[in-house]
Amino acid sequence: MITLWDNAPGLDLTLSADVPALEPYLLDTTSARPAVIICPGGGYIRRVDREGEPMARWLNGLGLHAFVLTYRVHPYKYPYPILDGKRAVKVVRHRAAEWHVKPDMIGIMGFSAGGHLASTVTTHFDEYESPPVDDVDAVSCRPDFAILCYAVINMEASFAHGMSATNLLGADATPSLLSKFSNEKHVTPNTPPCFLWHSTGDTSVPVANSLLFADALAQNGVRFGLHAYPGGQHGWGHNWNGNDGSSWKESCQEWLRLMAIA
Repeated sequence: MITLWDNAPGLDLTLSADVPALEPYLLDTTSARPAVIICPGGGYIRRVDREGEPMARWLNGLGLHAFVLTYRVHPYKYPYPILDGKRAVKVVRHRAAEWHVKPDMIGIMGFSAGGHLASTVTTHFDEYESPPVDDVDAVSCRPDFAILCYAVINMEASFAHGMSATNLLGADATPSLLSKFSNEKHVTPNTPPCFLWHSTGDTSVPVANSLLFADALAQNGVRFGLHAYPGGQHGWGHNWNGNDGSSWKESCQEWLRLMAIA
């Protein structure tokens, strides 16, 4: 595991044993390749293993380096999970030459609440929740592309995922804070290209999250792919619950090819 800091801001091991870190899944190559940082879901209260290593292995099969992010979850709240996501991009970019990563092809991938973290890094990369502490902080945390899988996007609407909002922002979060992290509101023409997929039968994180984000991307002229699959429920991940979600991977691979990433 590669820790994100020598001394992570706000780290309190009496709250949790979690230390922000990246687990690398690097290709055996001396040629620079794109890389993807994976943010597993879990409602900002845990991180789901099946949305970590299996996805890293799949990305390796496409010729991409992968890193699974251990980011802080409950009882930690904002800014720490968000800071961990942004720092992860900085770490990979700072050490790109060492790991044979293309520094201008570093993507972020997230599932469910991990998709909220990924979409936050994708839309709020021009903000950083900590004073610079080292050379790593001198590089950009803007990802070059994002893959958002049944992602939590909105924090304030009737279809918002309340558990994620409470665990990240607190039960007493102000309307302005909920709006700040309703990420469809913060898409700009400088937002990186995105691939989104969702199940229309998802009652936990409704497809409206992805549709709103895709509409914002379209309004701002950002390149994106969107696939909404009929039926299904929440958390297809790596086909863990028996739903026929296999085509999302083929669609994602095709989008990566069209974007000249894989």
